[in-house]
Amino acid sequence: MTSAAPDPAAPTASTTPRPRFQFSIDAQDGAARRGTIRMRRGDIRTPAFMPVGTAATVKGMKPEAVRGTGADIILGNTYHLMLRPGAERMARLGGLHGFMNWPRPILTDSGGYQVMSLSDLRKLTEEGVEFRSHLDGSKHMLTPERSMEIQRLLGSDIVMAFDECPRADQPREAIAASMELSMRWAKRSRDAFDAGGDHAKNAALFGIQQGALDEELRGRSAAALREIGFDGYAIGGLAVGEGQEAMFATLNFAPGQLPEDAPRYLMGVGKPDDLVGAVERGVDMFDCVLPTRSGRNGQAFTWNGPLNLRNARFAEDTGPLDERCSCPTCATYSRAYLHHLVKSGEMLGAMLVTEHNLSFYQQLMQAMRDAIGAGRFAGFAAEFRRDYLTKR
Repeated sequence: MTSAAPDPAAPTASTTPRPRFQFSIDAQDGAARRGTIRMRRGDIRTPAFMPVGTAATVKGMKPEAVRGTGADIILGNTYHLMLRPGAERMARLGGLHGFMNWPRPILTDSGGYQVMSLSDLRKLTEEGVEFRSHLDGSKHMLTPERSMEIQRLLGSDIVMAFDECPRADQPREAIAASMELSMRWAKRSRDAFDAGGDHAKNAALFGIQQGALDEELRGRSAAALREIGFDGYAIGGLAVGEGQEAMFATLNFAPGQLPEDAPRYLMGVGKPDDLVGAVERGVDMFDCVLPTRSGRNGQAFTWNGPLNLRNARFAEDTGPLDERCSCPTCATYSRAYLHHLVKSGEMLGAMLVTEHNLSFYQQLMQAMRDAIGAGRFAGFAAEFRRDYLTKR
């Protein structure tokens, strides 16, 4: 299998105003879809992987280097940015795009997942979530309305509705109650977003399907979201410890419950084989900290599976990290050198492996887009799994 080089070219300039949000599907192979999201800050090719820029930075990478990997869009984190440097300060400084020098689309999560993870520091009510900052213990209140306001102040292009993400191992009654609360919050998010003036005229709003692993609950959630109406739809509440088999079992029905003419975004996923399996089941967009976090810890993703560069077998390996990868790291540095950097704790090691990992993820997305366009996605997926999952 030959990896496809990313295409970092920006959309050509045009005198025609770019749309606020427009999604088109130009090829489909089984449930897998290839398409384009058009927004005023640029096109997003789907299936798309969004590098995570939690605190206005994709860790270890300059924004121009992130774009060089082929990324069309990145993700920013509402919870972390509202605490530091603060949403109002960000607005005074011109918004997230100018602040971090990323002129292309940015999706911001709602902050709900991070707040819900603070189980000992928060109080959940119908109104929203009161919580204490993990930084200094200061008290904050996050509601659907405040989440929309923060994302507007950040200047987000794709805004996520505020929701609650319950654990999949909770009783069904608790999961149902949580889902219904999220749907009430989705309506409040919609209303608050629409009241956002010029920002609402230029940005998009995604709703988030909940219901854990339960098909009937997810169907009810999807129906509620359809009735409210969103530009895109996320599949929430997965990749939270349920395992790949259970996740795929849920993805066998969840994407099909959502509108066919809107992008479907699987939040917080995942490993390369997760991405292939999810695209196979009709998912269009992804984000995950894994490629950057793994890069900082010396793990590299390759077409032949992940490599732990701390392993002594790489100490005198003069070959490239991945012979099929076209990234600068693979073109310039040996496995032996990367092993040395990682073992020595040198920051350059984390930077180089991170750049490779993000490049690999974008090459994987491009390869999937090419396979869908050629009508050979099933063959591509089988070949990928053979090479990636074979133990060596």
